Amino acid sequence: MIKFAETILNGIALGSVYALIALGFVVIFKASGVMNFAHGSLLLFGGYVTARLHDAIGFIPAVLVGAALAAALAGLVQLLATRGLRGAEIHTLTILTIGVDVLLSTELNRQVGADYLTMGDPWGANVTRLGSITVADARMASIGVAVLVIGAFFAAFRWSRWGLSMRSAAADPEAAALMGIRLDRVRLIAWCVAGALAAVAAVFLAAFPAPGLDRTTSQIALSAFPAAILGGMDSAVGALVGSLVIGLTAAMAAGYQNELSVLGAGFPDVAPYLVMVLVLLVRPTGLFGSKELTRV
Repeated sequence: MIKFAETILNGIALGSVYALIALGFVVIFKASGVMNFAHGSLLLFGGYVTARLHDAIGFIPAVLVGAALAAALAGLVQLLATRGLRGAEIHTLTILTIGVDVLLSTELNRQVGADYLTMGDPWGANVTRLGSITVADARMASIGVAVLVIGAFFAAFRWSRWGLSMRSAAADPEAAALMGIRLDRVRLIAWCVAGALAAVAAVFLAAFPAPGLDRTTSQIALSAFPAAILGGMDSAVGALVGSLVIGLTAAMAAGYQNELSVLGAGFPDVAPYLVMVLVLLVRPTGLFGSKELTRV
């Protein structure tokens, strides 16, 4: 029972980090219709900046700078890549983000090297005992920070002018443009927001019990991709639900790996994708994705 409770807590913590990443996928898709496969590289960039700066300026300022620079890089990608191909098909822009990811990840891998970079977080390897349950402080912090950041995102999405403009653009881009909404600005801000969220997520992906930030962190970040698909690519709420489902699935598969050894040693790696496929067989648009109706 103790192991089960610890696994659930770890799953919720992992799901909260995945939610920050999945929201980035969703907000870009809602704004521009592009599946951003460069998101992992943006996350690694934000984490790299934090890791390099925390000794000089402190942890929180380093995280803020990392988030700001990741947002700026995401905005630059949007300006140079997607705006440069104005009028191109959506699938062309999506493929373009794969090329951007290759370029960014190649340079970041060279900068990071083979070492693990510490994030300088104040939690370190500290753990907290809740009765008989032991949980890492970094896991608890990830839940708290994710709640605050995601709450701020939804508040802005619900009540800010950008949120209203984005919801209008997602519902009907042509009508939104006719009403004076600047779609390019909405899309640019969406990319910047996604970059900042990814940088914050990088801090907790590299925190204890992980050994630190390394070249594979961006690949781990793509584990949040099934969460966005599972919830529905056009649903922010779906990204949260999908992230919790995927986080709990990954934690349960890893926590009970010995009991599930009959399924193979790599089952924890494929379990989130298996859940995603099973859900999509029943609901092809995801749990909260909206169906598109086409008049023929």
